[in-house]
Amino acid sequence: MPAAFDSLPPLRQVIENYGLAAKKALGQNFLLDLNLTAKIARQALPLADCPVIEIGPGPGGLTRALLAQGAYVTAIERDERCRPALEEIGRHYPGRLHCIYADALHYDFAALAGQSPFEQKIKAKPKIIANLPYNIGTELLLNWLLAEPWPPFYQSLTLMFQQEVAARITAGPGDKAYGRLSILCGWRGLAEIVMSLPPQAFTPPPKVHSAVVHIVPREKPLPCAAQNLSRVTKAAFGQRRKMLRQSLKQLDLKGMPPGDFLHKAGIDPTQRAEKLTIEQFVILANALGRL
Repeated sequence: MPAAFDSLPPLRQVIENYGLAAKKALGQNFLLDLNLTAKIARQALPLADCPVIEIGPGPGGLTRALLAQGAYVTAIERDERCRPALEEIGRHYPGRLHCIYADALHYDFAALAGQSPFEQKIKAKPKIIANLPYNIGTELLLNWLLAEPWPPFYQSLTLMFQQEVAARITAGPGDKAYGRLSILCGWRGLAEIVMSLPPQAFTPPPKVHSAVVHIVPREKPLPCAAQNLSRVTKAAFGQRRKMLRQSLKQLDLKGMPPGDFLHKAGIDPTQRAEKLTIEQFVILANALGRL
């Protein structure tokens, strides 16, 4: 898809026309190359007649790419300055862009699912696709991964993160980046890095490289209470260099010594968190639940 996939103005001109200089306080780094936004959109194909939720559209570069692929987009934007630019896009794609001006961190996405005009029309789960603000990206991801009930309200997640965060999401046991985020994501989803982007791709350029991660939720994750898995992983990786018998002292084990708790669960108390598989963490979470 070439850069001029629609007849709307270039994004630099849009930013100038509407005074949309990126705000650091909002975690804004705009992606202005429409070839790159089109490539991100293609990571979530097919999008024809598909409902999409986009977070933080800003001047609308990714929004335009999604609409050009045939999606029906519900965009959630905190920055009211973006309203005129998004309204211009809406006029170019009549009936296919619905904007909500709200803080995504405090928005009830599950309630939105099925209620947007597009989902009511199409009767399909949305895909969430976004160049997330870096300052809220991990928190939003955890909210979506720990959503109840499960399977979730979305078909897939295609999200931009700092490259370091993307590595943590996709890491496996023994990897340097393996941690709590790796386990929660691997438990409930299949994740892969599908794109990498240098700082120069953004305006203003961030100090780090970025990556796009595509996550497909597992229909039937290993049976486990999300709350218990979250607690176990938080304790285990809170002191990741220590043996589990030491790091799990943070948990309320109803008076049971952590070593005994681990032995009963069939886990070596001298192991460190970074060596345990997702299956072993699920065993620990279920043992905690039984207490």
